[in-house]
Amino acid sequence: MGDKDKRKDKNSKSDIVTLKKEIGLLSACAIIIGNIIGSGIFISPKGVLEHAGSVGLSLIVWVCGGGICALGSLCYAELGVTIPKSGGDYSYVTEIFGGLVGFLLLWSAVLIMYPTTLAVIALTFSNYVLQPAFQSCIPPFIATRLLSTICILFLTWVNCSSVRWATRIQDVFTVGNMHSSYLIHPFLPFSHLTLGHYDALLPSAAFEFRQDPSVGQIALAFLQASFAYSGWNFLNYVTEEVVEPRKNLPRAIYISIPLVTLVYTLTNIAYFSSMTPAELLASNAVAVTFGEKLLGMFSWVMPISVALSTFGGINGYLFTSSRLCFSGAREGHLPYLLAMIHLKNCTPIPALLVCCIATIVILCIGEMHNLINYVSFINYLSYGVTIAGLLYLRKKRPNLARPIKVNWLVPVSYLIFWAVLLGFSLYSEPVVCGLGMVIMLTGVPVYFVGVQWKDKPKWIHMLLERVTYTGQKVCYVVFPQEDPSETEPLTASKATD
Repeated sequence: MGDKDKRKDKNSKSDIVTLKKEIGLLSACAIIIGNIIGSGIFISPKGVLEHAGSVGLSLIVWVCGGGICALGSLCYAELGVTIPKSGGDYSYVTEIFGGLVGFLLLWSAVLIMYPTTLAVIALTFSNYVLQPAFQSCIPPFIATRLLSTICILFLTWVNCSSVRWATRIQDVFTVGNMHSSYLIHPFLPFSHLTLGHYDALLPSAAFEFRQDPSVGQIALAFLQASFAYSGWNFLNYVTEEVVEPRKNLPRAIYISIPLVTLVYTLTNIAYFSSMTPAELLASNAVAVTFGEKLLGMFSWVMPISVALSTFGGINGYLFTSSRLCFSGAREGHLPYLLAMIHLKNCTPIPALLVCCIATIVILCIGEMHNLINYVSFINYLSYGVTIAGLLYLRKKRPNLARPIKVNWLVPVSYLIFWAVLLGFSLYSEPVVCGLGMVIMLTGVPVYFVGVQWKDKPKWIHMLLERVTYTGQKVCYVVFPQEDPSETEPLTASKATD
């Protein structure tokens, strides 16, 4: 090969456009922690206590909720290193069960689940930022929506500009959030406990039920807690951007989930040591009430801490949910424009813009808090289908390379809990949980018309090509090249099965 050919070959390799691997172990932990610790811990304690009926049972729900997340995350660690694709449960279910099941998960996630969660976090951010200016009343509707929209637009711009900027924001706000909010939340109240302010935590008072507990109400309490824990699987959405994913993906999960469970449990103990259950249930902003009770003149620290936490949560959700759109388009389940990345920045700009627009539309609809139950229902439904797929994959393709293989009791235990939780939730709230099922099933006709129907009229194909071409010019995006080193074990195992 001559010098000219060598230069040509070198240039061609440097011109390869692909997703950049810039997520190390610290950033991976920050993504998990930052996505879990968003707005949930400031919203869900009220719902958990309301459905659990007592302080003691609500604390048990929080601890068990973390344990269930740990079981699920172990299963996702196995799937993440066995099927090393971005897209999380959508990619795994599509690989295992085929296009229709995967599309239904994608449809419900893109249409309602992630935009709604993003909207709730953004509204929590704006409510706490504006709280000091509206101490005696709720912040105005337009003001909260406007601030939420500005925040989402800004973070979308950051994510479009650079993967490194987005991960650095995640690192900084996750560490800052842990140091400010969660070192204040769990540990400062222990001085309060030493002074004897623990009446609500004594067994005689902690298990004094406001209402007779039922399995259905406990199931709804778990659904409320699951909203606070949601995000534990989000690192699996960006597997292809993780440095050495077969090592760092499971390590990040093993570090992050126990840490978050500890923080959440201590935070709830802090709440109950500082306010009565009646005060917590009457509060519209739990962290603000907590700050007023415990910090006095320094209560302004709490809105700032919540704002920092939710800002990082919005960034993390945008980062990971856009990769879900990207993965869905790459599989042919969404328009191909969403599978393209910026020529220089290597960021999925079209997918990010779709997530941004969908969230702003949800923001304009109205209050989001009533959506938490059926968003959590869809979440748990997708988790259960994915983990059932792990067992099915073991039976269907036993020779598949599995760098991590959890004991079969882990997925089975998760699925037993999953079936009981969803069954009793559906029995207790058939309309709310049924809405989640209806939203998911509306994707069936869309799948057959949009994906399965190959012989569409020529004018439809021409229209789609024109839209794609225009989108490429506007966003300056191209199709990325896949890294064969990440998918080689999977491909090789297919040949041997």
